[in-house]
Amino acid sequence: MVAAPAAEGSPLRVREVSKSFPNQDNAAARTHAIDRISLDVGASELISFLGPSGCGKSTLLRLITGLDAPDSGELWVGAEPITAPSAERGLVFQDPNLFPWLTVRGNIQAGLVARGVLHEKRGEVDEFMRLVGLESFANAFPHHLSGGMAQRVALARALINHPKVLLLDEPLGALDAFTRMRMQDEVLRLWQARRTTMLLVTHDIDEAIYMSDRIVLMTPRPGRIERILTVELARPRQRNSPEFLRLRGDILELLHFAGAEEKAEGGRRKAED
Repeated sequence: MVAAPAAEGSPLRVREVSKSFPNQDNAAARTHAIDRISLDVGASELISFLGPSGCGKSTLLRLITGLDAPDSGELWVGAEPITAPSAERGLVFQDPNLFPWLTVRGNIQAGLVARGVLHEKRGEVDEFMRLVGLESFANAFPHHLSGGMAQRVALARALINHPKVLLLDEPLGALDAFTRMRMQDEVLRLWQARRTTMLLVTHDIDEAIYMSDRIVLMTPRPGRIERILTVELARPRQRNSPEFLRLRGDILELLHFAGAEEKAEGGRRKAED
């Protein structure tokens, strides 16, 4: 039986981090993905990143996992600098990336097998299948699963390593709207059960408001942090509440996507304030 700790997550520190990549059209030039990003994330906090495509959100997640190294700056999880990949930093992509030849059980325990700890942690596999509601699909193969179920397998596979930080790179982006909303609740339930520090990349403003403690708004490339908004709405959140819709309008305006009517409404609110 897995005993969920009060707080499984660790704080994260990002200090003046920049990253560029070689330009495919010009070998002598480089494309700057992110520029001097600094951010503090508290233990067990759920942070989301919003910004246009290509602004470096996924690049930042790869730097935090240790899959890439920054050109400059430092990243820390707790008191440990990030210098290489680690099971303590899990990453879930938009595509579940399940092994098609393995069952649900086999996919969830794959990380334990790779780390050589399956023998002593075998009991946790059943517990994590129950945690994501897939115990009755233990022997099913990925092609038998719906998109939402496959993503739950990917989440369980990441969580079974007890990561201190879980990085979610558009994990619900490929799902239909109704499944996506159900999976948002599923991720929140897992987060509340495990208290893992979570960073979520999304293009969905409603998803960011519904799920996050704070929302990081990023500029177009090179990605910089334009603003950080604290979501002060009680959980569970109501998507149609005036406070929710007001914050949505504010974010649209900050991202310069508000229509004329919304801008006028925003101006009236500011005048009233």
